[in-house]
Amino acid sequence: MNEAAFHDLYARYAPDVYRFALWLSGSPAEADDITSETFVRAWAGRSKIRTETVKAYLFAIARNLFLWQLRQQKRQVALTQAANHTESGPHGLVEDRLALAEVLAQLQDLPESERSALVLRVQHELPYEEIARVLEISLSAAKVKVHRARLKLAKIRTAWEVTE
Repeated sequence: MNEAAFHDLYARYAPDVYRFALWLSGSPAEADDITSETFVRAWAGRSKIRTETVKAYLFAIARNLFLWQLRQQKRQVALTQAANHTESGPHGLVEDRLALAEVLAQLQDLPESERSALVLRVQHELPYEEIARVLEISLSAAKVKVHRARLKLAKIRTAWEVTE
């Protein structure tokens, strides 16, 4: 693969990989890091694509990087961040950001494998067969993980709406 082809690959798939990484990590900074490293690894191992689609291959790399980061974070002491960011702008934008933050927080409560399966299905519209390949599980397990994630999110959403 030459540089121009790789640039086209990056331009086409980087936004999808970033969104996937953001849904997994809940952090824009981590999503940036995961996205960058995903394409570095894809470039380095460009002759070793193991799935039927490039998109699924990139998602698999991103997920593996996220899981590696999780293992690394467990070894570190968490620091509290007290940075308060105030957003200026229209009221609707603020509400949208709050709603997005709420969804990201709810997703973080799901087990990683269910969160990954749901994001791949809903956000990236991958078929269950590709989800199974990315997560390295059976087709039926992929369907179950997406279903369980949806049920758990619905339960969380219902409980949240009742408390309002």
